Amino acid sequence: MRMAATTLADRAVLRLSGEDVLGFVNGLVTQEVGGELPVWAGLLTPQGKCLFDFMVWGDGDDLLVDCEAVAADDLIKRLAMYRLRRPIRIEGDSGLAVHWSLDADNGVPDPRLPELGRRWLGSASEPANGWLEHRLRLGVCEGRAELGDLLWLECNAAELNGVSFTKGCFIGQENTARMNWRSKVNRRLVVVEGDEGDRVRIAYPEVGLMIVHARTDAMPNNAIAPDWLKTALAQSNIA
Repeated sequence: MRMAATTLADRAVLRLSGEDVLGFVNGLVTQEVGGELPVWAGLLTPQGKCLFDFMVWGDGDDLLVDCEAVAADDLIKRLAMYRLRRPIRIEGDSGLAVHWSLDADNGVPDPRLPELGRRWLGSASEPANGWLEHRLRLGVCEGRAELGDLLWLECNAAELNGVSFTKGCFIGQENTARMNWRSKVNRRLVVVEGDEGDRVRIAYPEVGLMIVHARTDAMPNNAIAPDWLKTALAQSNIA
């Protein structure tokens, strides 16, 4: 019998285990990992710029990180740098893959946006089709090529549940919180149809879409604007 084609082949899973692993991760990332999981979170620079984004899942006393496969080794090294002498293990878990489907019964809604579909971890199956275009047409960006070196709130993190302003400290919190309280998100990542010239961060010609880092008061006419983005832009204009 043919296996379901649900595996996101560009994702990898890391396993973090050991003494107070939850407290260790919670002190680093932008979203609260001590509550309901999974959550979407970022690991930022001290200035609040995105280094990595990922999903954090629970597995007993361990935490699982669903991240970009091409960034997995760099993420392990970065987390190990913060570990210092803590008895915490950080390693890839090759027995698990990330799965996605629009119509599966298993899994949970994507924590960024329910319309993205359902997501779960398990043994690898056949590669999924359609994820990239589906994600982009909902205006959702992810990964270092799309988010890297941008301020976390410019990556639409507040609108997509990628940051908690009530949790304890995280790296980059001071600038991120200041931008939020002052409503100073003057630029945002948006997905556009067609060509935007030198403003394009990355292009996906196979689906006719590109990602642009644009001023909120000068959005491209061909930008895809789902309801969540329209609300954010309206609030920016009021501020």
